[in-house]
Parts: sequence; C-alpha cells; structure tokens
Amino acid sequence: MKRLLLVGALLLGACAFIPVSPAADSEREQAKEALKALQDFIGGWKGSGGPPRPRPGAPIWNETLDWSWRFKGDDVWLALKIEKGKHFKSGALRYLLDKKVYQLTAEDAKGKKRVFEGMLKNDYLTLERVDPETKESQKIVMNLAGDGVRFIYRYDHKDEGKTLWINDFQVASTKIGESLGATEKKQECVVSGGLGTVAVSFKGETFYVCCSGCRDEFNANPEKYVKEFKAKKAGKN
Repeated sequence: MKRLLLVGALLLGACAFIPVSPAADSEREQAKEALKALQDFIGGWKGSGGPPRPRPGAPIWNETLDWSWRFKGDDVWLALKIEKGKHFKSGALRYLLDKKVYQLTAEDAKGKKRVFEGMLKNDYLTLERVDPETKESQKIVMNLAGDGVRFIYRYDHKDEGKTLWINDFQVASTKIGESLGATEKKQECVVSGGLGTVAVSFKGETFYVCCSGCRDEFNANPEKYVKEFKAKKAGKN
C-alpha cells in the first residue's frame, strides 16, 4: 500500500512539471503583432472635442488621453485612459485572432461598457456596434495625422433602418512633448518595438520602453526581452 502511495505521489509530482503547451504564448505573440500596427497610438495626448463643424456657442471640451500596453498572463491589449472626457473615460483594445478583428471595450462617462469591433484599413481603425436596446448603430473611427503627432477619433451613429451615418463629435489631440512635423525615431522599445521613451536597465545595460505597461512587462522577465532584442538587432546588421 505504501509503495502504491509513493508511486502515486511521484506521478503527481511529474505531472506538475509537464511543460505548458506553447500555443498560448504563440497566440499572445500573434495578437501582440497585430496590435503593433497601432503602436503609434502609445503615449499621452492633449486634445479638444466638439461637433465636427462647431458653431458659436457649441459645446467644446478639453481632454487628455493616454495609451499604453498591458500584459497579463496570456492576454495582451492596449489600455486607454481619458481624463475629463465628456463621453468616454477608458477603454481596452484587443485583437481577436478567431475573428481577425480589433475589439474595443469602452467605458462611457456614465460607467457603461460598450463593445465595438472592426478593422484597420488605410490607417483608419473603424469599430462598430449595434445598441441592443435602441438598435442604433454606433461607430468610432481613429486615425493619426500630422506625421504621427496628431491623434483623432470621431463618434458616429446611424438609426435603425437608415443608411446615413451622422457624426456626433470628434476629438483632435496632439502628442504631449511633440510638435507638428516629422519626428525622428531615436530609441526602440525593447518590448513592443515602438519609440522608447523610458529607460530601464538589466545587468548594467540600459534599454528603453515606450510606456508603463512595457516597463512592468520588461521588469517581470528582462532576460527574455533582452535576448530577443539583441537577436533582432544582430539580424539587422
């Protein structure tokens, strides 16, 4: 009996060390690659919002946006925070491999979550949803302008049974710390490959990351990212 118990314990212990299938890591990397197409969203933006063609007395507001990478287990996404936003206050942008679409889970000013899905085409990210209660179609379109230092998003709606989209508002913002005109890429983020703006170190060497999310991911596994970064650099030489 004792021998059987010992064998059972050994088998359980062996199971604990069975390596996890690399499928999850592969899927995360694929989603990460798709999100890299939106890498230039990363950073802080100061903007103003209002109707597309504001008239005297039309409501105008200022808001600050911040895009950053987030990593948790097998999940990877772009997080959006909006300070003083009139209509939205946060969002999480993911890439769905099974559907091959981007998905934005946005939290509006009242705390209600809305899920939009869509594609990136000709540098415009177009995301749509249908409100389950009103059957109204809603759309958010995001794009960059001004050599990447302007970020613009607009919100449209379309009543059920209608074909014409109506633009409700748009927000145009400028990247914090940048001015209009071409920007030169200086340092590369060791995690995402974007523009590195924050210094991190590993074994006496200095590297750069683009946001707090990439900094946390690097600090959790610096050896992995340094190895991949150096291999990529060596391949370019």
